[in-house]
Amino acid sequence: MLPVKASGRDPLQTPVQYVKGVGPYISSLLAKKGVSQVSDLFYYFPLRYLDRSKIDSIRKLQPGKEKCIVGQVVGMGTRTMGRRQRKICEMVISDDTGVALVVWFHFNEKYLQKKYPAGKKLLIFGECQFFGAQKQFVHPDIEEWDEDETASKASERGRLHPALPVEGALPAPMMIPVYPLTEGLYQKTIRKIVFNALDGYLDYLEETPLTVRAEGKTPMSLKESIEKIHRPPTDADISALNNQQSLWHQRVIYDELFFLQLGLGLKKQGYKKEKGILFAPSKTLKVGALGLIPFDLTNAQMRVLGEIEADFLKPEPMNRLLQGDVGCGKTLVAFLASLVACENGYQSVLMAPTEILAGQHYVNLKKVADPLDVRIALLMGSTPKGEREEILKELASGRIRIIFGTHALIQEGVEFHRLGFIVIDEQHRFGVRQRAALKGKGRGDFSPHILVMTATPIPRTLAMSVYGDLDISIIDELPSGRKPITTYLFNEKMRPRAYDLIRRELECGGQVYFVYPLIEESEKVDLKNAVEMAESLKAVFSDHTVGLLHGRMNPAEKEGIMDRFKKNEVQILVSTTVIEVGVDVPNATVMVVEHAERFGLSQLHQLRGRVGRGGEQSYCLLIAGYAQSEETRYRLKAMEETNDGFKIAEEDLKIRGPGDYLGTRQSGLPEFRLAHLIRDGHLLNAARKRAFQIIEEDPGLEKDEHRLLKKILAQRWEGKLELADVS
Repeated sequence: MLPVKASGRDPLQTPVQYVKGVGPYISSLLAKKGVSQVSDLFYYFPLRYLDRSKIDSIRKLQPGKEKCIVGQVVGMGTRTMGRRQRKICEMVISDDTGVALVVWFHFNEKYLQKKYPAGKKLLIFGECQFFGAQKQFVHPDIEEWDEDETASKASERGRLHPALPVEGALPAPMMIPVYPLTEGLYQKTIRKIVFNALDGYLDYLEETPLTVRAEGKTPMSLKESIEKIHRPPTDADISALNNQQSLWHQRVIYDELFFLQLGLGLKKQGYKKEKGILFAPSKTLKVGALGLIPFDLTNAQMRVLGEIEADFLKPEPMNRLLQGDVGCGKTLVAFLASLVACENGYQSVLMAPTEILAGQHYVNLKKVADPLDVRIALLMGSTPKGEREEILKELASGRIRIIFGTHALIQEGVEFHRLGFIVIDEQHRFGVRQRAALKGKGRGDFSPHILVMTATPIPRTLAMSVYGDLDISIIDELPSGRKPITTYLFNEKMRPRAYDLIRRELECGGQVYFVYPLIEESEKVDLKNAVEMAESLKAVFSDHTVGLLHGRMNPAEKEGIMDRFKKNEVQILVSTTVIEVGVDVPNATVMVVEHAERFGLSQLHQLRGRVGRGGEQSYCLLIAGYAQSEETRYRLKAMEETNDGFKIAEEDLKIRGPGDYLGTRQSGLPEFRLAHLIRDGHLLNAARKRAFQIIEEDPGLEKDEHRLLKKILAQRWEGKLELADVS
């Protein structure tokens, strides 16, 4: 019997504690996994599946393979092992063919002895390991094998399929879902809860219309797909289930991607409703600036500048993402575009994530702005009070035409006279609300043009997903004269060879960065290592000056050490990752990354881009610890083999996934339960095509067949991405 819809509440929003088998305590455990209401249980998908029909005997177990066995508990005990006298718990389990151990390194002995008494029959799943001749499972999944429960009783439970294994039902193969757990929550419990939710509430799930489904590929309903993911039929392909490639998984993935693209499409549609500021082409300032720059723009820079200027001529505001590898000249393109705004009587703002980067942009571009009589300024958290007040006054009056700065630009009291163009550098460092706050500094009925920039190469599939509401430009060409950076991978034994190369570069007049990672997210540990490295290098390179830069320094100290490094008063700069973004010292020819195994590929690529800014051959030396996994060696070898940021990004995405790669929590995207933006690119393309087609046909989703889409979208995107009003 279905629950009664009370006081207008959607039954799917029923707090999870009221689902049969939950209650307050288990509800608190589920909350740790993001499950708070009934609908969350539908999307609490299994991590993998066990095929009960494929049970191995202990005698046939092979090392390194995930296997399923059924055996009887012989006994249990604890012992200590190793020099540290680490305590472990071992349970002996046997079948007719042999004996194996189940091992726990983290355990409550009383609990385990009570739960698994001698004589108890268990189903055990996990990777079999060999310790000498002994076969063992370490922290495996364990299910009770209830011999007293008959097949008829299992049949009576019907809708709980697949329930706990029942010996009498063994001939019928069953796919057992294995769910993500938290301490205190067990597979048997979570299965019963999910199945109870499906039985009691699934009929309330509103089905997305047939018209949104991927053509011919996922014809089944969303309800059927959710049901089958949790309770797959006995003849299901377990490989497809475990790889999330079953038709039911594909249907849910398509659904997730479709509503992502529908949201992005509506957001893009919302931009078109805004009134933009029409800028006439620049006739003097841009031409004057090009005459002051001691080099020609690359073809890619000219192309992107043309795309931006074309947007300035449209009736809606520009919303464009500019991608470009480290050192390709994105900031110069943004500055030239800001001169177009100046010539049209509007102000521009460029917001950077760090004071070092904001200050660097200001210093470099002031050399071009001053001869053009364009007043520019720099506003940061460290700007002295008196200077800040003067800047705010001139900004509000319109005398300052272009302002550079950090988060200080979005603080209360910062007002513009006529803000027309916004540039956000390294946009992934800023949250959605911060970008919106800067946009809100514009006045009147017209929205400023927005250009967001990133030196993190984003493959097209991912860019289409995360920035599907933006137009995308790419600078895919480095300035002429730049030599590819040579990258070498060293281990600790090879450190003397690395130091020989460094010494040679120093003797030729070059400069060197040594970068340490943040270790265990602890600035104290990080600082200690950076200080120790600086002292060590002073002894190794005693003929040269060693400086130290880290996040605990105040802005004046950071600026002072960077200034000395730029002037070559310091030849070796030991730093934490504060130099990752934007630091520009053309004379620096060597980047040394300590503990390179602790960095993501894209971050290593960013660090590598800090050298090679001049015409000299430059080097990136990656020094990794002894304990390198095969995956780590594979990652770091990719850095040796290519300087192409997009190839590096592809490798990084394969390893880390899009969430870690981009920090998509910052982007405001809804979180996916199944979809993977790289793996599921084919479904993403289909979903995007259909979503944008629907928006083109019905921009407000007002048609009867689209109203449900509007409702579902509003629920899924609540508070996300500053979505245009779809309520």
